[in-house]
Amino acid sequence: MTGVRMGELAVSATPTDELVAVGLGSCIGLVIVDRSAGVAGLAHIVLPQSGDKVDQPGKFADTGVPELIAQMRRAGAVDRRFETAIVGGARMFDVSGGLDIGARNELAVRAALVSAGVPLRRAQTGGNQGRTVRIAVGEGLVTVRVTGQPPVTLLDGRGGTGGRPASAARAPSVARVAAVSRLGGSVSGAGTIRGPRAALELTGARR
Repeated sequence: MTGVRMGELAVSATPTDELVAVGLGSCIGLVIVDRSAGVAGLAHIVLPQSGDKVDQPGKFADTGVPELIAQMRRAGAVDRRFETAIVGGARMFDVSGGLDIGARNELAVRAALVSAGVPLRRAQTGGNQGRTVRIAVGEGLVTVRVTGQPPVTLLDGRGGTGGRPASAARAPSVARVAAVSRLGGSVSGAGTIRGPRAALELTGARR
C-alpha cells in the first residue's frame, strides 16, 4: 500500500499496489487511471494556487494536476484512456463570507483538468465530512469511504456506482468564481452560486 499524504502525489504500475489518501477534508484527492496500461495515479491537493512555491507541486491544484498527468505519461499511460475522479473538497469549518477552501480547491482542480484537456468522469465532493479514497492499481478499482459510512465504488471500468457524473455544467469557471467573490456572493462545494447580485451579474457569463 502506498499512502499519499497531504501535498504528495504518487503513480504506480504495480498490479498489487494500492494508492490511498486518508482523511480528505477540504483537500482534493485527484485520481487518474489508465486500465489498459495498468497505471494509476493519486494526488492529495491541499490548496488552489502555488504562487511562487515550486518545491512541492503536488500540494497545489495549478501545479499538482499537470505534474500528475506528466508522471502518468512517463509511466506509460495515454491521455485518451484516462479515467479521472475527484474526492473531497468538504467544508470542514464554518467560514463566514467568501469561498470556503474546499470549494476553491475543487474549482481549481476542475479548471486545471480543463486546461490540460482531460475530462473529469466522477466526483464525490462537498458536504462537511472527511473521506478516504483507495485505488487498487491492478484492477483500476477506485473506492471512496465517507467517515462513518461503508465504502462505495467510484470507478470500476463501467462508469462507477458512487459519487455522481462530473458534468461540466456543475462547476463555474475560475474567472466566474473570481467574479462571484468580487460581487459578494459565494460558491458552495456543489458549485452553486449564492448571492442575488452575483447570480444576476453572472447569468450567461460562463466561459
